[in-house]
Amino acid sequence: MATSVLPSVRPVFVLGCPRSGTTLLQLMLHAHPRIALPPETRFVLAAYERRLGSGDLREPVNRAALAHWITGRRETRFHELGLDAEDVAGRIADGPPTLGSALGIALKAYADSRGKVRWGDKRPAYALHVEEILRLFPDAQFVHLVRDGRDCVASLLGMPWWHRGFHEAVATWAQVADVTRRHARRLGPGAWHEVRYEDLITDPEHQLRMICTYLGEEYDLRTTEPHRLARAAVPARKTWHRRTHGALDASRAGSWQRRLTPDQIRLAEAALGDRLARYGYAPGGAVRPDPAELLRYRRVLALRRAALAKRRMLDRVTRLREPGPVAAGRPLH
Repeated sequence: MATSVLPSVRPVFVLGCPRSGTTLLQLMLHAHPRIALPPETRFVLAAYERRLGSGDLREPVNRAALAHWITGRRETRFHELGLDAEDVAGRIADGPPTLGSALGIALKAYADSRGKVRWGDKRPAYALHVEEILRLFPDAQFVHLVRDGRDCVASLLGMPWWHRGFHEAVATWAQVADVTRRHARRLGPGAWHEVRYEDLITDPEHQLRMICTYLGEEYDLRTTEPHRLARAAVPARKTWHRRTHGALDASRAGSWQRRLTPDQIRLAEAALGDRLARYGYAPGGAVRPDPAELLRYRRVLALRRAALAKRRMLDRVTRLREPGPVAAGRPLH
């Protein structure tokens, strides 16, 4: 007698380098009839980092305070989810006594409001915080979107919120590529799936079918029409996501050739060459950059790596002081 397989309720997290197309992929998956991915939030990582301040969540007063922190502060962007804050705060306060459960309840409430059963989140920053996400949600599935590093750099330099300069943009893509490669090897195909942005926009049906198979979901044609949801699912203030309101457009792929200067191309290709090749991106044939500029980039990358190592060390120290478990318990149905 054949046994039936229960539909998956594992949480889904979309991540990648900033400006790699994660908002587009979020909308695609959000169009699926069983999956809801909200506008980018700011409470998951922040709550994890301040978890000692939340106290022992087995105490009802602490759960209530955490619920208010998540739902009642504009900094968390909870208000952009369009949910009843009082209702969600009540669910958190009455829920299981772990941080992962509290955060999962908030994200699941968004899925409930859309009549969907699977929930998750999208944020490029999660690429450097996979360990934290897994501590909160041990059964999480990740979808990593990769875009040509030269295009990511060119796009970052045009963003009104990017103030860190060219070398930092190159180092950001390099660090994300290095960190996610280790996670891909460690987690394996059951929890990690990688897709190239360029493949997603040129052959969306094939790529989305593979993503759905990975997630244990039936493919749905609506996932190839993300623009139909953009007006409702992308906050109006995010004008840099205006392209998500139109049909898929492959013209931006490779635009680094006209958006970066020759000096920038030389440095980007020297810095990212092996990584670009690993993902199948052909070099542009640029000559070696100014050694001083390459040294500057390497210093920036070294500082980023040191900062990440320090954060992970502090996190391990903080774990020793946690008053209770942080992981979400049983799956949140």
